[in-house]
Amino acid sequence: MKYREIGKTGKKISTISFGCMRLPVLDGDNTKIDEEHATKMIHYAYEKGVNYYDTAYPYHGNGFNNHGQSEYFLGNALKEIRDKVYIASKLPSWLVKSREDMDKFLDEQLEALQTDYIDFYLLHTLSEHNYEELKKHDVFDFLEKAKSSGKIKHIGFSFHDVYPAFEEIINDYDWEFCQVQYNILDQDYQAGTKGIRLANKKGIGVIVMEPLRGGRILEIKEKAVQVLAECNPDRSLVDWALSWIFNDEGVSTVLSGMSTLEQTIENMKIAEKSAANDMSSSELLALDRVIKSMNESIQIPCTSCGYCSPCPEGVDIPMCFSHYNNYYFFEDNKRAQKSAAFQYDFRTPEENQAAACVGCLKCEEHCPQNIKISEELKKVDELFKG
Repeated sequence: MKYREIGKTGKKISTISFGCMRLPVLDGDNTKIDEEHATKMIHYAYEKGVNYYDTAYPYHGNGFNNHGQSEYFLGNALKEIRDKVYIASKLPSWLVKSREDMDKFLDEQLEALQTDYIDFYLLHTLSEHNYEELKKHDVFDFLEKAKSSGKIKHIGFSFHDVYPAFEEIINDYDWEFCQVQYNILDQDYQAGTKGIRLANKKGIGVIVMEPLRGGRILEIKEKAVQVLAECNPDRSLVDWALSWIFNDEGVSTVLSGMSTLEQTIENMKIAEKSAANDMSSSELLALDRVIKSMNESIQIPCTSCGYCSPCPEGVDIPMCFSHYNNYYFFEDNKRAQKSAAFQYDFRTPEENQAAACVGCLKCEEHCPQNIKISEELKKVDELFKG
């Protein structure tokens, strides 16, 4: 496994990291982690040299207002090798209503993770609005005291807003690292390439999340796949997408939300053979052609992260958007479009379809992509009800 230094921390972490947001589950229940399978994945990654494991307060829970199972699982999975790995977790910023809340959440997380300290602690899903709210509650006093007490080792933030907000936040405090969404489709989205370069200039480590955009990148058109295959038939789509990020020396690590042991094995192999500035000019040109084609097809920039769930009315928002985007991925194939429409009706029960949306906007409070979800659901309903 290859390693890169993560900014001012001086720590070297594996170029691919393990995200515990999309672990395998039992009976389709997001709160029931398949611990046997997931533990095998964690231990395989560790044996291959992965030393950075990322989780958060709400992962694998029932909505974002409750403590999920991810931290509890990770604490168990890593307890025998705790001193040999780095654990990253995040303050649930949207739940903070007072200075005391921050200490309460951190103590809950330490107990769940079965550890005395968290190596990399982030303010979760920062935007201009919630950042200002956290500052009102003395968030920097909390961070500095938690660090001086040894409860956290390094301070960072994850970001979901527009670039001007990223620039304001990153210049406002002596951060050690940041986490941003970045992939072949999101080069100019949110922080984007511009944000990564700013972090590099300031010596702040960069962790990349959503490298496959929640799997959407793997749904590209057949003609786009052919372009890549003609350039290099030995690379899979996952290989192309991950290697493009590894190629950027300004990225410290790529955070992969793996859901199966097979995905873990594949991602480890890609990471082991990839390096900065390793892709050829012909490969980069082929990707540019494909990226242009893919961006023209995507209607809703949903990554299926699940931050919008559960919907009070039962709408399966990620599923609705997935079928909608699939329809437009097949815009050059009418038969495939009919199939996509059929799959929406067949795979999504009527009570979970877009028509059930009442426009309460609760989902939009948590969407890291800032999608106008209620408006987009109207488009989904209009498309498929015919």
